[in-house]
Amino acid sequence: MSAPAPTAGSAEAAAESSLAASLKRGVLWNYGGIYFFYFAIWQIAFSFLGLWLADGGMKPANIGLVNTVMAITALCLQPLYGYLQDRLGLRKHLFAFVVLCAAMVGPFFSFVFVPLMGANMTLAAVVGGMYLALVLLAGVSVVEAFNERASRANGFEYGHARLFGSLGGATATFVGGVLWASNPDSVWWAASFAALVLGVLLFVARVPQEAASAGGSGDAEATVSKISMATIKRLLTDRSFVGFVILMFGTAALYDVFDQQFSIYFASFVEHGNPEQLFANVVTVQIFAEAAVMLVAPWFVNKVGAKRGLQLFAAILVVRVLGSALFTGTEALIAWRLLAAIEMPLMLVSVMKYITRMFDVKISATAYMLGFGVAKSLGVALFSTTFGLSYEAIGYSTSYLVMTGVIVAVTVIASILMRDDKRQLGAGTGGSDGVDSADALAGLEEPVTVGAGTEAAVPAVPALAR
Repeated sequence: MSAPAPTAGSAEAAAESSLAASLKRGVLWNYGGIYFFYFAIWQIAFSFLGLWLADGGMKPANIGLVNTVMAITALCLQPLYGYLQDRLGLRKHLFAFVVLCAAMVGPFFSFVFVPLMGANMTLAAVVGGMYLALVLLAGVSVVEAFNERASRANGFEYGHARLFGSLGGATATFVGGVLWASNPDSVWWAASFAALVLGVLLFVARVPQEAASAGGSGDAEATVSKISMATIKRLLTDRSFVGFVILMFGTAALYDVFDQQFSIYFASFVEHGNPEQLFANVVTVQIFAEAAVMLVAPWFVNKVGAKRGLQLFAAILVVRVLGSALFTGTEALIAWRLLAAIEMPLMLVSVMKYITRMFDVKISATAYMLGFGVAKSLGVALFSTTFGLSYEAIGYSTSYLVMTGVIVAVTVIASILMRDDKRQLGAGTGGSDGVDSADALAGLEEPVTVGAGTEAAVPAVPALAR
């Protein structure tokens, strides 16, 4: 069933969600600040954790164990987090728990991790991995799901707020490098400071009055009907969701796996006095470019559709991986890395729009954490080991050719299964500059299709003080 045409109110909402209008609204800067400081913590952790552990005497095997335990812990927590966040809606309890865990990063590394490493490195790796999962691999799903839901409720583009995360990551890389040079332990206290600012921003973050005061379900969307196991079962058996899971398993996961050891591959070919420093500089440029692309990514995905956006993400990943295997000059390798600045915004925006356009918005957090978080974590766990062994057995270049084949295969299979979101929601509802169709339907109380075989009344977005 096609979605009804947008009303005058929805057209106004779409106009207000344009980039220029969004930047004039304090709520965008509030949620942008949340992204900025969360991903500052994220970037500090992933930039300096390995170096800090190695300096502390932890061997590569145990450093790998930290990452493995993080992934396994996240796999266990993400389904639970998704269910809880859908029940909470726009209430901040679970997000606040993630912030509290992040605020303890400095004390944990100074007063818990160091003594554990002195006592038993394996025990330290297990405990450290479990704790860091609460902040990072599992915590990020809560952050993304909450902010995406808040963007729809407040009438601004998710991608416009998400670009602040890229800026936060780039800033943290620079500031963290300065702090590391003076005292490596200080980077963890910087992460705790960022978490405190994040907590203040979360506390003052505005949610619509109806969502904040809604009882039980926690937000206006969820008051339409209670989340049931039947709703979850419909999601899991939806062919579009199955295709989406396959795509994330084979592309989003391989995006991470490809980047895990690309710095080693880069340094082995690049003709430069300090290839590691050059690579760090390239990554910094890439992150800032990523933020610039995020400005236009929502408009672009609204134009072409979320499914096409995901296919384009996969196509660029193929170009990067295949190009890295075949063309290994310094300029070429820099170009392959910089292409990631286009990939990440396309993936993030398309993932969120596909979920909210194709599946029941009452369980958008569950759909995100199962379809993206769990599928990607499983893929990373499988492919990290597989391609790690492959790099040693047949070399990086040949392994990249195999990786290219895997990406192409899963993209073809997923494309066959996934329905087109623009066709599903009706021609002309995608908008050109503003919110996606799920947002454009705000204010309509008649049933509309929100997922295959599922109908629900979409509540009106409450008026907000500008």
